[in-house]
Amino acid sequence: MVYKADSPHFLLIQPVDEHDLEVLDNEVATITSLTRQPFSLVAFQIKDWQNELTPWPAPAVFGKIPFGDGAGNTLSYMRNALIPELVKMGIYDDKNMKCLLGGYSLAGLFALWACCQTPLFHGVAAVSPSVWYPDWIQYAESRIPLVSQLYLSLGDKEEKARNPVMSQVGDHIRRLYELWTARGLHSTLEWNKGNHFQHSDVRTAKGFAWLISTLSTINN
Repeated sequence: MVYKADSPHFLLIQPVDEHDLEVLDNEVATITSLTRQPFSLVAFQIKDWQNELTPWPAPAVFGKIPFGDGAGNTLSYMRNALIPELVKMGIYDDKNMKCLLGGYSLAGLFALWACCQTPLFHGVAAVSPSVWYPDWIQYAESRIPLVSQLYLSLGDKEEKARNPVMSQVGDHIRRLYELWTARGLHSTLEWNKGNHFQHSDVRTAKGFAWLISTLSTINN
């Protein structure tokens, strides 16, 4: 799905599921209300959420379906197919626009992983990211993101989850923020009210709007 503004300064890319698609109109409207900068947003649907967004295999944490290692293929699709097609269609001008990647939940984890792989993105919005993912913090400790701006957020009830793996999310996101900030990355960590399943559209919109505002200020 594509939302195209006139003379946009930013391209926002977001992997989404069916729920995200249902609330995407409100997300775009919220971003528009938070920034005066014109932007285009491209959302592409993820069919296998627990495989296409995760960088390495891991045992099931909720339910019985384990996680896969499809993040590499998803990033390759973005770099080699999606973005070139957007350039061809006139939606993205890589010389005059900045490309931002954002995502919610496992898509937020994917965004964090992706920005460690390529300098393609100017900023990343990782909203309620699944940083509880097995071995993620150990991985992050050995990486420096290839972006200039990073937005992190979490619901204040998410670390109160009954699942012992997922309840680590609060400690892990604090550690991630401290770690990458100490390495010189300009970032912010915002706490939202509620659990993981509340207001994903508004939370994601706030992340993208922060990136747009911050990058616009730097450019000016």
